[in-house]
Amino acid sequence: MTTPPRPGEAGDMRLLVLGGTVFLSRAVAEAAVAAGHEVVCAARGRSGSVPAGARLVEVDRDVSLDPLRGSRFDAVVDVATMSLPWVREALAAIDAGHWTFVSSINAYADTATRGQTAAAPLLAPRTDASSTTPDDPQLYGAVKVACEQAVRAAHDGRALVVRGGLMCGPGDVMDRFGYWAARFARGGRAVVPDVPGHPAQVVDVRDLAEWIVRSAGQGVSGTFDGTAPGTTLATLLDEVAAAVGAPDLELVGRPAEELAAAGVGIWAGPRSLPLWLPESHWGMVDRDVSATLAAGFTARPLAETARAALGWERELGTDRPRVAGLTPAEEAALL
Repeated sequence: MTTPPRPGEAGDMRLLVLGGTVFLSRAVAEAAVAAGHEVVCAARGRSGSVPAGARLVEVDRDVSLDPLRGSRFDAVVDVATMSLPWVREALAAIDAGHWTFVSSINAYADTATRGQTAAAPLLAPRTDASSTTPDDPQLYGAVKVACEQAVRAAHDGRALVVRGGLMCGPGDVMDRFGYWAARFARGGRAVVPDVPGHPAQVVDVRDLAEWIVRSAGQGVSGTFDGTAPGTTLATLLDEVAAAVGAPDLELVGRPAEELAAAGVGIWAGPRSLPLWLPESHWGMVDRDVSATLAAGFTARPLAETARAALGWERELGTDRPRVAGLTPAEEAALL
């Protein structure tokens, strides 16, 4: 059940971000500072700095949350990746009026059916998994389900669960959406998947962060998919190409069968074409987000996200070894 939002005033929250130095958690801290809130970030401080205007409290969640124990915050945002013990300890140690937990689209049991809502069946919760993120997305999703349950049990009626989709934009370290921005900016003949009807769904990390902060300030509760309205993969790639593509860019489609035969991987990882999925997983990138939009989420134009992603790619270095996509040599072999 969703609690209707209450009017919120900028600057009226003391907000704790569990994290605050990397990607989504940093974007949440930035959005909260920009809204005039008092922002505390709890992190080791080794992955980067907190945004200007936020305060760092050094904690290591593998050790203890003692520096925060007994603290009172109007709202907490937790993006714990893969640790039920982390989540349970935070819930026990910190007093908060509102709690946001960022879960994942991987929490759903059915990856194929398109148009599902946040009420769709979930994986069975796992409470016995390691705190280290595994390669198995089902295990990752099952631990996220267990974390969701712990948050709801501790903050019934005052918890917002956001099942994040594929996040992109500034700060992204997974190289999936960014691969396409960097590749199209390089120009020339670029291999793309030619899979008619293939859906696609992404979310700009800044849009998601701003919505999370607004929702916390308004006391929104319930469970939502944290992603923007869907499109097709072909349309997404065309829009990225139009936004950042070099003048000589030519998109060269290759069917799924040909890509698979050539050893090209799906979705992510080395020697892959990011965002490409088999039909068995199209439900993950074709979620019905009408409830999310009704709760106040807004998405900026994809072209703006593409330009920001390219700027981040150039900051990192477009010639760096990547964790997703094809190398120039691998792509040349396909051509």
